[in-house]
Amino acid sequence: MSTSIVLVCAVLASMAAGVLIAYGVCNAMFALFRIHARQVATRTSTSVVAAASIVEG
Repeated sequence: MSTSIVLVCAVLASMAAGVLIAYGVCNAMFALFRIHARQVATRTSTSVVAAASIVEG
């Protein structure tokens, strides 16, 4: 009986560690995506302003 409890606890601890690692990976990927989205938005707004000045000029 004692061995079964230890085995169950080991399995649950392993699953918890996996979930925490997956959570960290997801947070890192969303942070990178956020940085990329800001760069694309800045680049797009800069090109729109440049195109507008060419049309007006």
